[in-house]
Amino acid sequence: MLNNKKIRIMTKLALYEQKEGKEDIRMGKYYKTDYVRLQVLKTVVSVTVGYLLVLFMIGLYKAEFIISKLVTFDLVRIGQYILGFYIIIMTVFVTGSIIGYSMRYDNSRKNLSKYYKSLKKLSNFYQEEKANG
Repeated sequence: MLNNKKIRIMTKLALYEQKEGKEDIRMGKYYKTDYVRLQVLKTVVSVTVGYLLVLFMIGLYKAEFIISKLVTFDLVRIGQYILGFYIIIMTVFVTGSIIGYSMRYDNSRKNLSKYYKSLKKLSNFYQEEKANG
């Protein structure tokens, strides 16, 4: 005999597992600090590579000007500006990634909690059927 409650729970679980559940289950294997640190590390690497690429592109675009004025530039001052701007950008991105990925992890844990409760209900249905049947 078909049990509609059991079918609804199984359908809800299957939909969750196929969509956002994949990411939530993968995230659930980490502690929060480990997950956030990994994502911050990825952010640091990405921002650094992006910043270097932008500097390289600006350098190529202004190459003629840079070569003609290279002797008169205050290279220490330019280096300070470049480093200062890098630190500001890195601070903004790292702070944003810490906040964003912490919130994402917390939402994932809430969703996983609901998922595990539904699994427990489904398990109880099967145990009742086994005891009755």
